[in-house]
Amino acid sequence: MTTHGETAATSTLDAHMHRACSLQEGIAEFYDQSSGLWEDIWGDHMHHGFYDPDSNVSGSDHPAAQIRMIEESLRFAGITDDPAKQPKTIVDVGCGIGGSSRYLARKFGAECRGITLSPVQAGRANVLAKYEGLADKVSFQVADALKQPFPDGQFDLVWSMESGEHMPDKAKFVNELARVAAPGGTIIIVTWCHRDLGPSEEDLEPWEKKLLNRICNAYYLPEWCSTSDYVKLLQSLSLQDIKAADWSERVAPFWPAVICSAFTWKGFISLLRSGLKAIKGALVMPLMIQGYQKGVIKFAIITCRKPE
Repeated sequence: MTTHGETAATSTLDAHMHRACSLQEGIAEFYDQSSGLWEDIWGDHMHHGFYDPDSNVSGSDHPAAQIRMIEESLRFAGITDDPAKQPKTIVDVGCGIGGSSRYLARKFGAECRGITLSPVQAGRANVLAKYEGLADKVSFQVADALKQPFPDGQFDLVWSMESGEHMPDKAKFVNELARVAAPGGTIIIVTWCHRDLGPSEEDLEPWEKKLLNRICNAYYLPEWCSTSDYVKLLQSLSLQDIKAADWSERVAPFWPAVICSAFTWKGFISLLRSGLKAIKGALVMPLMIQGYQKGVIKFAIITCRKPE
């Protein structure tokens, strides 16, 4: 006989699973629609650029800044150009259309696997890998970052460039990153976070939560977490050499540039072709700037190493 408590627990679990599935479907559809738009205007790197503070940048500077973001992330994590210490196997968790994967494969001569929820992204990433002569080094597939289709300890470098914000279960996400990392492997998480709470705070201010919720609804994001939350999760797994930094000032020119590009004639036409989800995302872009300017949103890098 099923008790009232068991029925309630089952209903709660079913509701949670339904929300998770709806979120995954929303993410996949959003990137199915918007990835072509992004590639048309910005190229194959679907992430922020890294800029010098208070720099005056032109449109031609942004692709170089996106490459610099990759290089600065590697440098922060302590990955050098020493051939003996370079990663030979890499997983790109939330790979977009594979820009980071292909860059890292070329840089290190490594084999790279990329996963995304978007079939359109995975297909386009494989086409680009073949076109660039990297099909023997790089491959992409549709897969869930919370249930990665890889054995334990497979990758020297676990790379997550702006995908963590989409994960509904941050603890499970971090656990999967650690699981697939090889002993001695490096984990790099670059992600949007909300600000760290003060010692006397239990939650964000109501206006801050309202702002983040509006962004979540447009970009299919679950509840946000802070940089310190990520650090605590990594510590709970006994990972080593944990480091974190706030790079918000380093990405400040990015969102104004994205807005400007979206409202050029080329951007406007591409936006109309991309569908309602992409248009909705474009209209919310100013809120990202507002969040950064008011210190609610932080652009963070968190790195660590798995014990050998």
